Amino acid sequence: MSEGTKIMTCRIDKDKIIIHFGAGFLNKVLTDLERYAEMWNLSNFEQIDYYSVNCIFKCVSHKHGLSILKIGSDFKEAENEYNILQEYGGTRFCRVYEADISKGVLLTECIVPGTQLRAESNLDKRLDLFYELSSKLHIKPASKEIYPTYIGWVSRITKYMGERKDYEVLYNKMSYAERICRSLCGKYPGEMLLHGDLHHDNILLGENNSYRIIDPKGVIGDAVFDIPRFILNEFDDVFDEGFRKKYIHITQTLSGKFNIPEYDIRRLTYVEMCMAHCWNVENGQKPSIDEVLFTENLMNEMGDAYDGN
Repeated sequence: MSEGTKIMTCRIDKDKIIIHFGAGFLNKVLTDLERYAEMWNLSNFEQIDYYSVNCIFKCVSHKHGLSILKIGSDFKEAENEYNILQEYGGTRFCRVYEADISKGVLLTECIVPGTQLRAESNLDKRLDLFYELSSKLHIKPASKEIYPTYIGWVSRITKYMGERKDYEVLYNKMSYAERICRSLCGKYPGEMLLHGDLHHDNILLGENNSYRIIDPKGVIGDAVFDIPRFILNEFDDVFDEGFRKKYIHITQTLSGKFNIPEYDIRRLTYVEMCMAHCWNVENGQKPSIDEVLFTENLMNEMGDAYDGN
């Protein structure tokens, strides 16, 4: 990287990039920073200390102002994100300004001040805000064929876990979750364009004291399947009686707000929890069977007295 480029104002934490993505991806990041700084006239880069499938930088676009540059390790996810942001066209989602899908690179709107919803300390207020933002959010996709499906996500990770002989208990839970998900798909057959990762960190406070949504995955399914990821982010580290009451309050409250049986809210959460920890296995992280068992027990506790599907 030459000393004369405008990205030299950015302190790049190479060690964190290597830890999360590998040395090969670091080379891509350095190359892409130079390329898109020139191509899209970007400057004043600031590395964001958050890593999933993207390495993220806040920057200034000469054309668009304060922006977010996302350099992806999964080009298909970048394509899905670009497509869903284009389809929603701003509204409650952030806007996409520029894209080079062939390289997995996106330039999107930077939400200011960008305070995450998790900063709201009152649980009921968080639930109110989540409902207000997500109700009537979903639209039908222009071409559903270009996106994955929610049940496809579930089936793929179940198949993967079946090949992992070191996690037989978790595989059995995931197989059970897949059967539940198929039942839920029969009951909730909508084919809407879902965010796919609608939780506290992806809901940011923007202008006029209104919240905006970032980082969509882009997946097809009924709108109910965008509910449980939010619930997962309400989990505490200790599953004591206090958290049990909190969890029941959450499922009861969201059941009333969305007019969905509480048993279905708990089933949705069980499916999502199983899938989340199976993804952890796939990504080389340690899963928590305790969280899976907790959601299963609370689901079965209600299911014993429930006569619906």
